[in-house]
Amino acid sequence: MPTKSPVIIDLKFDPEEVAAALKGAFADREVINLLHPANRGRDLSGIDYAVVWKPGADLFARAPDLKVVFSGGAGVDHVLKLPGLPDVPLVRFVDGTLTTRMSEWVALQCLLHLRQHRAYAAQREKRVWRELAQPEAKEITVGIMGLGVLGQDAAAKLKTLGFRVVGWSRSRKEVEGVETFDADGLDAFLAKTDFLVGLLPLTPETTGIYNTGLFTRLSRKGPFGAPVFINAGRGGSQVEADIVASLNDGTLHAVSLDVFEQEPLPLESPLWDMDRAFITPHAAAASDVKALVRHVERQIARVERGELLEFLVDRTAGY
Repeated sequence: MPTKSPVIIDLKFDPEEVAAALKGAFADREVINLLHPANRGRDLSGIDYAVVWKPGADLFARAPDLKVVFSGGAGVDHVLKLPGLPDVPLVRFVDGTLTTRMSEWVALQCLLHLRQHRAYAAQREKRVWRELAQPEAKEITVGIMGLGVLGQDAAAKLKTLGFRVVGWSRSRKEVEGVETFDADGLDAFLAKTDFLVGLLPLTPETTGIYNTGLFTRLSRKGPFGAPVFINAGRGGSQVEADIVASLNDGTLHAVSLDVFEQEPLPLESPLWDMDRAFITPHAAAASDVKALVRHVERQIARVERGELLEFLVDRTAGY
């Protein structure tokens, strides 16, 4: 019986979490964890598979015979820019744990804005006891830009909470119970949207798409007058100077941001001090390393049974 190819693991996650996830994994083949000092200078030629998240710059030069590359996260824009990335199938990470975490974060942010959490926190600091007007979820239309696995799951959960939901993607998608729009319908989509949720991948077309020009086309008919912007997609899709200006001049009512143009968010960014900005450190949907390992094991098994890989990245589209 032929020896099965080892698997290269180059994941810049917590080393202890990676080591724990690899215990007992890939039981029938060698695992080369590049976080381990003993593997740093190792010859990686003749190996078929690599699992990567912010890998070493020389990885692909050291591993010239790869047949499949697995992304350690749902996003692949950073992988597509890696030096020397071979022309082999690239597989993105799709798993229920990651999807659930993202939908939880999106739902939480919508509820925080709906129930005016920031305003009550400000009142508490001043020991003010005053009930604010209380709109219902059904009075808010949430527009989701990006209707992949994450966007569709978020839509379902928001509808369960009572929000009206519309969706936009470059090519129109059919989503049960959700009015959807394609690239030509962007203006109509924005005009309906009170809370805008960004879950787009980063491509040349989406870079800087969340800017003043887009914010001014959002609905101003919701209970808060100005719209809310919520982004957990990619930091490169937003123009942060425009977000700050839009908060200051009232174009936006409030924002929730989990991703940024530069990460960590620079200490001098005015977003840190803005009362109407919820900030989280790219933590909306952390990859579960054990789930990632199971995902890669399933995909390798498919390859070696002669079946097609799932969740392949379209390099032309960028996702």
